[in-house]
Amino acid sequence: MKILFLYTELAGYFISCLDNLSKRGMEIHLVHLPVNKEAPFNFFFDEKIFRYLRNQFDNKRLMELASTISPDAIYCSGWTDKGYLGVCKSFKNTIPVILGFDNKWTGSIKQRGAVLLAKQLIHRAFTHCWIPGKAQLEFAHRLRFAEDRILTGFYSCNYKFFHGLFLQFREQKKKKFPHRFIFTGRYYDFKGIRDLWEAFVAFKEENSNDWELWCLGTGNVTPEIHPDIKHFGFVQPIDMDKFISETGVFILPSHFEPWGVAVHEFASAGFPIICSNKVGAAETFLKNGRNGFIFQSGNIIELKNILKKISLMRDVKLMELGEKSAELARQITPDKWSDCLCSVLKQAD
Repeated sequence: MKILFLYTELAGYFISCLDNLSKRGMEIHLVHLPVNKEAPFNFFFDEKIFRYLRNQFDNKRLMELASTISPDAIYCSGWTDKGYLGVCKSFKNTIPVILGFDNKWTGSIKQRGAVLLAKQLIHRAFTHCWIPGKAQLEFAHRLRFAEDRILTGFYSCNYKFFHGLFLQFREQKKKKFPHRFIFTGRYYDFKGIRDLWEAFVAFKEENSNDWELWCLGTGNVTPEIHPDIKHFGFVQPIDMDKFISETGVFILPSHFEPWGVAVHEFASAGFPIICSNKVGAAETFLKNGRNGFIFQSGNIIELKNILKKISLMRDVKLMELGEKSAELARQITPDKWSDCLCSVLKQAD
């Protein structure tokens, strides 16, 4: 069977899901945007994944490509690309055409407009929607997708890779738990990176401790200079083993984060997790007090106090939190991702 993905910006976790699907005998055709210069990932693809750059196809050629492929199902990221939308409309009455989005319902003017136009804009093009989790359910319902046409669990990390690192470094961390927090993401204000640095500096000033903060990423926010804050720039996923082995607690302090696959990655790697209440993935992979802590986005004092709480925990307790994270991470995997898509294909037969 052939599946056409009309996608936006690629990420390694999505490729791991496509690889899983291709190993089931699916022929995959992937249209996508060029790689983001701020996140220049190196991707490796299964031979059954055929790729096309979106900017090399005008809308007419895109339609011709889709007709030539003659897919058994289509997945489309969002509804703003008119070329993608045209392809979806042309196939909607013959095969499953799945809309993907990760927006939570906020009641914005833009979202209310989408709801008002749902019948003519969305339901003429799509048969199903596929969302990350519960946080997106209200929007899916407002867009009038029937319950049996709403799929969840769209975002999955490369579970096998990150869980493998958990198993690889488990005994090493039991002997000496790394007293290092880690942040991975772009250096932008919406990521809460300044909040994290401010909270960490205050934490270090108030408490004598050996904890460090390692930050992986690039962006337009100038890195904080501090003897216990280390900046490593952009890191390829394949090179994450060093950072997984030498750090202990993951932090994502975002002001806006519809999901945040990094939470799933570090949960799979057995890390205690700290997230702001704006991180969508926390609903699935973070149970407050059981495998980490949730704080109010932008509340630097609360974040600082959580850093202190973590630093006062015994290493054996931190390992227990990490073990719980690893359990929660099993809820979504590339295998389950493929199962979900295959179930739609079976229903269409």
